[in-house]
Amino acid sequence: MQEKRDMRSRIQEALDKVRPALKADGGDARIVACDEKTGTVSIQMLGACKGCPLSQLDFAYAIESLIRREVPEVREIVAV
Repeated sequence: MQEKRDMRSRIQEALDKVRPALKADGGDARIVACDEKTGTVSIQMLGACKGCPLSQLDFAYAIESLIRREVPEVREIVAV
């Protein structure tokens, strides 16, 4: 029987899938907050991604879409 994993763990696994591409450009991302009741997660861009104009595209197209696909109960993803 498969154990149900919490939302934060599944979001972390999704981030781990995109992390190699972020690190290749000198950046990274981390979960700042995760509220399972509201379905809200806050993600912070780190390193070279922090403040980079292209990080908005990375966030929207890579991180946000992947998290929404992998963890469908997430209702809101906030970049902090």
